[in-house]
Amino acid sequence: MSAGVYLSVLLVISCHQQQQQVTAGSRVGSAGWASNTTRAGMFKNTNNECDHVMNVSAADRCTFVKTTPDCSIEDGFINYLRVAFCLLPPNLTPLTVTLCIVWLLFLFVILGLTASKFFCPNLSAISTSLHLTHNVAGVTFLALGNGAPDIFSAIAAFSNPHTAGLAVGALFGAGIFVTTVVAGSVALVKPFTVASRPFLRDVTFYMVAVYWTFFMLYRGTTTMKETFGYLGLYVVYVLTVIISAYIYNRQKHSMNSSVSSVTHIPAELDSSDSSDYDVPCLNGGTIQQEYESEYRPLLPFSESTSQILLSSLNPVDNRKWRRKPWSWRVFKVLKTPLEVLLLLCIPVVDPDKEDKNWKRPLNCLHLVTAPLVCVLTFQSGKYGDHMIQGQFPVWLLTLLLGLFLSAIVFCSTTNDRPPKYHPLFALLGFVVSAGLISAAASEVVSLLHMLGVVLSLSNTVLGLTLLAWGNSIGDCFSDITIARQGYPRMAISACFGGIIFNMVFGVGLGCLVQMIKTHTDVEFEVDGLLTWVLAGSLGLSLVLSFVIVPLCQFKMYRVYGIFLLFFYGIFLLIALLTELGKIHI
Repeated sequence: MSAGVYLSVLLVISCHQQQQQVTAGSRVGSAGWASNTTRAGMFKNTNNECDHVMNVSAADRCTFVKTTPDCSIEDGFINYLRVAFCLLPPNLTPLTVTLCIVWLLFLFVILGLTASKFFCPNLSAISTSLHLTHNVAGVTFLALGNGAPDIFSAIAAFSNPHTAGLAVGALFGAGIFVTTVVAGSVALVKPFTVASRPFLRDVTFYMVAVYWTFFMLYRGTTTMKETFGYLGLYVVYVLTVIISAYIYNRQKHSMNSSVSSVTHIPAELDSSDSSDYDVPCLNGGTIQQEYESEYRPLLPFSESTSQILLSSLNPVDNRKWRRKPWSWRVFKVLKTPLEVLLLLCIPVVDPDKEDKNWKRPLNCLHLVTAPLVCVLTFQSGKYGDHMIQGQFPVWLLTLLLGLFLSAIVFCSTTNDRPPKYHPLFALLGFVVSAGLISAAASEVVSLLHMLGVVLSLSNTVLGLTLLAWGNSIGDCFSDITIARQGYPRMAISACFGGIIFNMVFGVGLGCLVQMIKTHTDVEFEVDGLLTWVLAGSLGLSLVLSFVIVPLCQFKMYRVYGIFLLFFYGIFLLIALLTELGKIHI
């Protein structure tokens, strides 16, 4: 759905609901605020009185938001409920909602850009420095990099009982979206034969994670021990991947040594295991080096410090610019200012380059800007204006220490050779990018909560639609691109492998953080029938994949891709009808 159509639909819903709610508000008045029934939240005994704001008259909504404790926020930089009802006059609330939706799209761009351009490359550099194998790095650091928006969004949603439904909706909704829309699109783009054992392994572990989550929701509670056991499920998955890789390599080695006359591995073994371990890495390391060598100057040339700084802050590659379509260029122009700001704050280490992406003036500047960003974004800037003994601000101390350290590094290094401690900049970039992703995820959750109040939609339906789509659309395009390039097995492995990590760590860490804050067990209360529709649909899609794909001899045909897309359409229709009350028990 295009952005224009999407905004128009939301505006129509907003205007229609405002007309209904203004009439209801004139009848209810301020005396009826406490008598209305609120929607059940994710945790027990946490009715949100702020949901009643649409039941009062438009003129009284700003006062209601300012005086109701549930309308105040602890996480996030902006109180979006006050923005919606107090920034502009009541008759311009649709305009405010539209501006907030534009800001939501911008936050999704921040999440995606920070994760893809800074968080993932630094995690890759860290795994390279630790000399991890491709399998271990893929199911740990790479999974964390790809799932960072989902995980941080889930943790931010679980931090507030009123927004916890967003986490469940987003994780289950993203799971359905990836296993149906993304997997179906890969099958439509390039029909192929999936690797049997890795596919069955990933689907089995994901089904266990989904049904474990379903069991926790059904029971209504979870303890600290159960949460650690839930997180331990991914440890078992990682060990299974490592053991599978070891067994596969042993089989491959023994087969090559015993049958020396055979020049290739039998198709059965190759089709069952090789996609996890033998597919070429698409990070473009070797290709990038060859690409850059063509444009390397014949005569030695050394840039000055100022030239290095300016070139390192330029996110536009002129050679790539000429080969890209106009749509890519327009989007690149729009996000270039954001990329420049991120380049100023986040260091990136690239082990595939000769200089490891060492930019002496910029990296020295990072020692000043990166700690400041960490201080100003940690827990939504709570410690940014904190005073040490009531006299010295924390941000000023951080600035002075950064300047001192930057001066030492600048004076002790050269432009053409990275220092031995340069890999530590990857750790710094990882911390800063994680902080920015966490801050942006908190803003997304707060903003979606406001949209749920204004449009009278539950957090669960917002999670399975807006939040799930926003966090998964990047995976959708990247997996389809990988399939078009001739690697559909890698794309389908990414569909099922990554969401296991997102589900386990999203729910597990969210519950763990909530337990640490409250020192009590987490208690769940499902958001009506919609949660069961969501969990049941995801479980059904996994069971169908577990049964149909082996029956088709592990061949993903276009017909199966169409079936998956049709399944998602039916699920979305049932979910929306359930939210609107057309389907009920």
